[in-house]
Formats: sequence, structure tokens, C-alpha cells
Amino acid sequence: MKTYSIGLVPGPVSVPEEFRRGYLEDYGSADLEEDFFRLCEEDSELLRLVLKTGNTVTIQSGEAMSVLWGALKSCLLPGDRLLAVSNGIFGRGFGEMAEMAGATARIVEAPDGEFPDRETIRQAAEEFRPHVITAVHCETPGGMLNPVAGLGEIARSVDALLCVDYVASAGGADVRTDEWGIDIGLLGSQKVLSLLPDLSMAAVSPRAWEVIERVNYAGYDALLPWRDGIKNRYLPYTHNWHAVSALRLSLRRLLGEGLEASFERHEKTARYCRERLATMGITLYPKREELCSPTVTAAMVPEGWTWKELDEALREHGMAVGGSYGALAGKVFRIGHMGSQADVELVTRGMDVLEEVLAAK
Repeated sequence: MKTYSIGLVPGPVSVPEEFRRGYLEDYGSADLEEDFFRLCEEDSELLRLVLKTGNTVTIQSGEAMSVLWGALKSCLLPGDRLLAVSNGIFGRGFGEMAEMAGATARIVEAPDGEFPDRETIRQAAEEFRPHVITAVHCETPGGMLNPVAGLGEIARSVDALLCVDYVASAGGADVRTDEWGIDIGLLGSQKVLSLLPDLSMAAVSPRAWEVIERVNYAGYDALLPWRDGIKNRYLPYTHNWHAVSALRLSLRRLLGEGLEASFERHEKTARYCRERLATMGITLYPKREELCSPTVTAAMVPEGWTWKELDEALREHGMAVGGSYGALAGKVFRIGHMGSQADVELVTRGMDVLEEVLAAK
């Protein structure tokens, strides 16, 4: 398999060697060992600091999509209503997933490169009276960091839960779970945390647990068994001890750096990336700079190129970036500078290659 010396895909990101060591230890069965449960307790406390919450934090096996599905199925009954605030494929995806689970969904969609106006969201919520409102903090296919801070107040005004996907932002951008009124915050291991895509996490408020207990969903991805699973030393399945061990290494490093320092490192790297793209005449997908994510930059494929041609040319020079999905497929390419890749030196090398490739055509 070919490897790339300049890896700038928007996740899974490069896993630092020190984190890989967490996967290499030999452990016993997570179902039986007190050391494992203590490890989970420590990781949960560290995650509370990163996510700025006093809520219960759960840690499950599985890529981040598993907890997105699990959260929706855990708090929605057939016929319930979900309002999806969307400016991309993952925002819309919440509504599509809810419908597949038997709920009724309404999607508040933004124009390309924008985020829905708050009053539009409020009006939709008052008319639709949803049980759950969903949003994505970092919509990675469009490189958008969305202003979700005001949605908690809207959700409470209509007695709805607020569920936010901050899979690609937490740790690289400020996430204030409690202050923003987020009832279910969703996280994955393969983005800023720079681990393999094998853990999914949720920060769950007391309001959400009441709903989850009433729904009583019992599938493999259900959240309810995790409310007291660690405390009771009884889990619904054999857990991934190796990944949970690596998670502790990642969280300790992130908090050792300091959250504000991490935010600044990500923003500095993203700003440099955007500036270099501008000098090449490449247009960003977000319409406003304040909507540009510090963890991933989405730009329009340059005129005279197809995405396939650009991808192949970059890979010939040892550089891997990402394409996009849905309506943006073939139109947008993405540079991932999150976690271990939030490194100005790495992005400088990548921008130099991109500039060389564009000039050679």
C-alpha cells in the first residue's frame, strides 16, 4: 500500500507514535478487570474537561457514526418529530436518519456556504414543535464551523432536546456543552483526538437521560446501558480496552498543551492554509471567514481541473487531501489540519506541493 509523506486528509488523521503505544499493550478482559473500569472513569473525567460539561460522558466502541445513530434511536420514538438544522450532508443526514428510525423530520437548510438564520430556526421550531433539534458544529464536507451556541435556548423554548455533532471540532475549537445547552454532544476518536476510528463518545444531560429512559431503546448502539454501566461494573458488550487506553494518552496530551493553546494552534494553521490558497487564486467554499473551520479547510476545485486530476497529481507528489460528498462531490476538496495535522510546517509543505502542481499544468 502506498503511503504519503504529506497526509492532510480530514480524518482519520495521522496517529502519533505515542498514542499507538496505547494499542500495543496486552490487557485482560474489559468485562472483568477493575483497572479497565478505572481507566474509563479517568477518560470520562478528562472528556468532561475538554467538552466543558458536568454531564455524564459515555465511551463506546465504534466509529463516530455509531453514536450518531445510537443517540437518535435512543431518544426518538416512531412518530416523534426532529428538526435538523443543516448546511451540509451531515446536517441533513440527521433528518434522514430520523426518518429511517420512524420519526418525522423537517430540515432547515442554509444556502451554499452559509448557516441558517437563527430567527428562521426559531420560527421552524415554534411551528414544528420538535422533540429533538439537531445540528453539526463542524460540517466537514464544507469546512464550516457553525454558530450552534444559540440553539440551546431555542430548543428549551419548545421543550426539545438539542443534539450536536462536534465530532470534528472538539479539542480544536471551543466547545461549551453546558453553556450552549447541548443535551447530547457527540464525538469520535479519529479527528482532533488523533486516534483510530474505533471509539465514539457522548455527553448526555439529565434531561436527555429522562427521555432516553422513557424510549428504552435496546440495540447494540443504545446509550442507556452506558448511563450506569461503568459505575455498576457491567457493560453491554466486551469493550475495546486498547482504544480506551490510547484515548487517555490523547486526552492527557491535549489538556497538557492546554485547550486555549490547542485552539490557537488550530486557528493559526487554518489561517495560514487559507492565506496560501488565496495567493493561488483558489476560492473557499464558506461564504464568510467567520464560518471557516479551524480543523478543516474546504476549497473549490481550481478552474481547469477535475477533482480526480487534482487528487492524482497531488498523490504523485506524496500528498493526500480529501474530496467531498453529496452535492459538493467533485466540486470541493478539503485539507485536514486537525489534531496531529494542525501543524504549520506540515501544511506549508502541502501548500508548496499544491502550488507546484497548479503551476505545472
